[in-house]
Amino acid sequence: MTELAATHSDSEPATATATGKVSRRRAVIAAVVGNTLEWYDFAVYGFFALTLAKLFFPTGDATVSLLLTVATFGVGFVMRPVGALVLGTLADRRGRKAALSLTILLMALGTAMIGFAPTYATAGAWAPAIIVLARLIQGFFAGGEIGGATAFLVEHAPPERRGLYASWQQASQAGALLLGSLTGALLTGFLPQAELEAWGWRVPFMIGLLIAPVGLYIRSRVDETEAFKAILRERAARPETTFSPLRDTLDRHRGAVITGFGITIAWTVCTYFFLVTMPTYAVRQLGVPQSASLLANSIGLVLIVVLAPVFGDWSDRVGRRPIMLASALGILLLSWPLLFWLTGQPSVFNLVLAQIVFAVLIAGFSGPAPAAMAELYPPAMRSTGLSIAYNLAVTLFGGFAPFITTWLIAQTGSALAPAWYVMLAAAISLSALMMGSNLLKATFGR
Repeated sequence: MTELAATHSDSEPATATATGKVSRRRAVIAAVVGNTLEWYDFAVYGFFALTLAKLFFPTGDATVSLLLTVATFGVGFVMRPVGALVLGTLADRRGRKAALSLTILLMALGTAMIGFAPTYATAGAWAPAIIVLARLIQGFFAGGEIGGATAFLVEHAPPERRGLYASWQQASQAGALLLGSLTGALLTGFLPQAELEAWGWRVPFMIGLLIAPVGLYIRSRVDETEAFKAILRERAARPETTFSPLRDTLDRHRGAVITGFGITIAWTVCTYFFLVTMPTYAVRQLGVPQSASLLANSIGLVLIVVLAPVFGDWSDRVGRRPIMLASALGILLLSWPLLFWLTGQPSVFNLVLAQIVFAVLIAGFSGPAPAAMAELYPPAMRSTGLSIAYNLAVTLFGGFAPFITTWLIAQTGSALAPAWYVMLAAAISLSALMMGSNLLKATFGR
């Protein structure tokens, strides 16, 4: 265990305060734009699950095809813990900027593979194999994004505004889903089904591929954080001291990793069910047209983009934990009644109302969450610790949420089955918030 691993927690506010307003603004723009583009590339697959099921997994059974498609969506998450270890460590060793530039560049490779992939009718079994490989590549590089981006935002923020700055990570994630959802709504609304299946489904992937260089350029123009520069200076002054972000995180901050893991579960399950799977759920279980379901989803996403920074800013004044506790409790208590009402009275209007309620609850939880998790670790291992906790939870609970909820419906015959999975996730996160209260009260830089 090294002395170096535990330093910088006290000096970080001073370095953050010294960062100029222009530099801070540029840093937020770089993180938000890059994060939006990267998560758009990763998530857009989920919005075209029904179309991709027909083109790449034709089994003759619509449910089986959909299960295979959403399972492939989940495959992308298998590589995320590996990416978190490699890229989170890279961000703590070489800098946030280097890791973030690498992730956005190579995420585009996986997107290109999907966008140019031949369908099953053309290439047979090679077609789904290409999709699986592309999702693995995307998953690996997505694993390093949130840890690096959140550390980058927190370390550029004034100490009293970390909740607001870090909340832009969630706002940009929702912005990415919004971009994908709107693209899906436009394509499914204006293109005949035959044209959508012939070429229209490739358009969103091409968009992601073409705009990736924009995000890379913006990120290349920002400075490294002062907190990380201070770490580099101390390492240079103490060359005899060994440093291992992974080892030091697990040795000194295991409780923080467990707390962060628990916090992430409700965040990721709600994101991938209510904001990614819901359009498919609305089509299959509620009989809502696909374009209308994507439009309703987009309304919810707009609210999260707007409200996540509002809740993040509020958490700077009243604390992260009270807001997150109230939001998690709301998710636990309202998921089943809202789905019961929605399945009993299915309509586009009711779907929009339900999405609004869920969006407010998700924003209330996920707005303060990035800062709360980042503050569990000192800067020297912040990206590593945050990446591990977040991506393990996403892999085990969130990434396969579309598969699990689809499977639960198929097994039980009940459209209400997903509510139980969401409620379980909320209960786990509530427990993590309560049991980790001491860690959340005594965090680095708060």
